[in-house]
Amino acid sequence: MQVILLKDVRGLGKAGEVAKASDGYARNYLFPKKLALEATENNLKQLEKKHQEQEAQRAADTAEALELKKKIEAAGAVTLQTKAGDSGRLFGAVTSQDIADAFEKEYGIAIDKKKIELDSPIKNTGSYEVILKLYQGVSAKLKLDVKAV
Repeated sequence: MQVILLKDVRGLGKAGEVAKASDGYARNYLFPKKLALEATENNLKQLEKKHQEQEAQRAADTAEALELKKKIEAAGAVTLQTKAGDSGRLFGAVTSQDIADAFEKEYGIAIDKKKIELDSPIKNTGSYEVILKLYQGVSAKLKLDVKAV
């Protein structure tokens, strides 16, 4: 029997796939536990429609991320002023939240702090290049100048 998997089933397939299962397994386990639907013509059409909607959403999200990337890279460098010692060593470290707040304050564009990727904590004054992971396969580079107050 052909079934459409609603959730991942070990040994059968992943959610959204059409898989072949024995009649008894499908009727006695998959259908009662809402793990699968029978692969009727109507259900297959609904599955195809759902896949098309997901693709359209993915394309819209990618376009939005590319637009944000253009704005970020056109903005230039973000200047962050913080307390530091005589040798340029900061009291504490610059966090991704600090970078997001400074960018929003300077350019008016909100960035989620979870999308900012720091290789190591920034603990000295100077210029840095920070990578922002905006979406799958879309990342932007942001220049950051850390200066002492």
